[in-house]
Amino acid sequence: MTHRIVVLGAGYAGLAAAKRAARTAGPDARVTLVNASDRFVERVRLHQFAAGQDPADLPLAGLLDGTGVELVVARATGLDAGARTVRLDGAADLGYDTLVYALGSTADLDAVPGAREHALGIARKADAGLLRERLPELGSVAVVGGGLTGIETAAELAEARPELRVELVTAGPLGEGLGPRARRHVHRALARMGVAVHEDERVATVAADGLLLADGRDLPADAVVWTAGFRVAPLAADAGLEVDERGRVRVDGALRARSHPEVVAVGDVAVLPVRGRAARMSCQIGVPMGLYGGAAAGALARGREPRPAKLRYMSQCVSLGRRDGVVQFTRADDTPIERAVLTGRSAARVKEAVVRGTVFAMRRPNVAAAGY
Repeated sequence: MTHRIVVLGAGYAGLAAAKRAARTAGPDARVTLVNASDRFVERVRLHQFAAGQDPADLPLAGLLDGTGVELVVARATGLDAGARTVRLDGAADLGYDTLVYALGSTADLDAVPGAREHALGIARKADAGLLRERLPELGSVAVVGGGLTGIETAAELAEARPELRVELVTAGPLGEGLGPRARRHVHRALARMGVAVHEDERVATVAADGLLLADGRDLPADAVVWTAGFRVAPLAADAGLEVDERGRVRVDGALRARSHPEVVAVGDVAVLPVRGRAARMSCQIGVPMGLYGGAAAGALARGREPRPAKLRYMSQCVSLGRRDGVVQFTRADDTPIERAVLTGRSAARVKEAVVRGTVFAMRRPNVAAAGY
């Protein structure tokens, strides 16, 4: 009897999981990858897309060529965990024996009043596209969020449009996960580009004409870009899977849902500490998590016990436009090694090589064989 493996979501984790499952599940398994688009989106380049650049077009069919994975282009709208069925918008419902849940995340536009009505996200290509369309007519932009995405977005916009007034607002320190040397370089780079940084400033409300800060001050802006926090789709929670307060699936060491072991969760939708600390999601973790998740699905298809996922961090790579950047080398738990920092053009080249290398690996049918 054919063992049906369905993978929901074709981001970094989902695509890696589908290819690994196809390679490891055996001849009696069928792997189906479901995604709302027929393109792979390089999420780590969406700030470049928003600034007017055109990253490579990556059809999923080409990335899946030679793998045996069936692609279904449709949006997942519901999950019946009891019947082991996925409801789709635009295609017939799909039954599964093993499900890999990899739907990823979007910007948390419900974090403060007015954000959903007035702020733009950067986590999906459609959202980044809205900013791209509006950018030529804007005189000022406020980027909310001082993590790596916020830093990269502010820098990219400022470099692409030197006449644009860019404000970066963060509730805590800028680049909090970086070491002191790396943070100093980020501050210098943003200052050189004319980006005004507002640290330790909380946003109370987003309005059509800018921000109201928690201390009562207004920060005018023609557009607000929200990069502070993320949210996941409610499908897992609605289906009765055990989730945390953010709706992320609670998994065991092998990435199986604690409440439903026939479901494997990978990427932003899974709660899995890395070396004892809460995971910082990135393609650096998403890809290996996807590979381990795909291997777990393959093991379940063969009636075997999946092996635990062993994940670690190596660095935090931050682009500061196209000619500058920071590579903060880290311990396995993502804590920074203070003096192990690369900056400037060399760091920009390393970041670009990492991003290109990830896509190069994804193009290979046997990407799932290496290293995990």
